[in-house]
Amino acid sequence: MADDKRKERKEWVLDMAGIGEKRKSITRTMASGFKQRLALGCAVIHEPPIIFLDEPTSGVDPISRRRFWNLIYEMSSRGTTVFVTTHYLDEAEYCDRLALIYRGRIIAEGRPDVMKKEHMHKEILEVAVVDIVAGLDVLGREGFDVALFGNVIHATVDKGESAIPAIRSALAGANIPVANVTMVRPSLEDVFVSLIEVS
Repeated sequence: MADDKRKERKEWVLDMAGIGEKRKSITRTMASGFKQRLALGCAVIHEPPIIFLDEPTSGVDPISRRRFWNLIYEMSSRGTTVFVTTHYLDEAEYCDRLALIYRGRIIAEGRPDVMKKEHMHKEILEVAVVDIVAGLDVLGREGFDVALFGNVIHATVDKGESAIPAIRSALAGANIPVANVTMVRPSLEDVFVSLIEVS
């Protein structure tokens, strides 16, 4: 690489990683988000056509995660093929194509939107309750297919419209206040849970 090109790429890395003002800092003193972006910059400084990133956002804060994915989009738009492994299924939504792996075996692959249509034949109800642990326990005992999803419960049902009254009734019978029960679009996490239950 010519000297001029090397200098240009170094400046690009510093700018891309947002660490121009830290150019004289020792790497080990930087926050993990900066380290991750710098590592990405070092990996692509020579403009490879393909790059593999193994859980690049592990251990970084949500803002750094979002910025990291913006950098991946930028590389992709310039023609770089980027392979990413992640255990954050919300991040997998950003990919053009993905493969879901369970116990070392690919259980589904394709575009995220297509996978949701092809592999999700049931409906998802989002259940917001005051006592989420008790709510999970009650609905599970009543035969509902439920899973924790952040600070709410996701119930996978055949027909959402008819399941809503049954869910409300089961929770009311256990004296668990219900804030809301609504139909939501399935996430990739819902797809993954649905697939591993039948695998």
